[in-house]
Amino acid sequence: MTLKQKLITSLFVFAFAFSYSQKVSAVYRINDLLKRLNSADTVYVVNFWATWCKPCVEELPAFDSLTAYASGSKIKVLLVCLDFREKKKKKVNPFLLRKNIRSECILLDESNGNDFINKINPTWSGAIPATLFKKNKAERFFEKKMKLYDLKKQVY
Repeated sequence: MTLKQKLITSLFVFAFAFSYSQKVSAVYRINDLLKRLNSADTVYVVNFWATWCKPCVEELPAFDSLTAYASGSKIKVLLVCLDFREKKKKKVNPFLLRKNIRSECILLDESNGNDFINKINPTWSGAIPATLFKKNKAERFFEKKMKLYDLKKQVY
């Protein structure tokens, strides 16, 4: 392979990898999120996190690994960022790109936790990280940092 071919190949690989990094795909209100989670044929793994939460950031690679592992299945990983909406362009999107997060990420536009926490799960204290596993009416909820092993155990 010539130097020119190596350079072109390297640029292509870089562009491909960079293009798969995520940005916030949508901004939801709580009722929009709940409506989306009511899909009958999908197992949702919904992680509530924030860029300023160290345990949240530490567990994100496990969710990305589950996204890759579950590719082509009826399992959908959804990262729900709880940073303020105003932080989307200057903080959240650059964070997702820098960390090369590939799972779908939405931003929840709710300023008052009391308005949405109980709608997600009545046992949720509001602490993050928190993860909801949902299929139809069946739900499991965890207020703790998750590892890939924990995630796979809940969905398989």
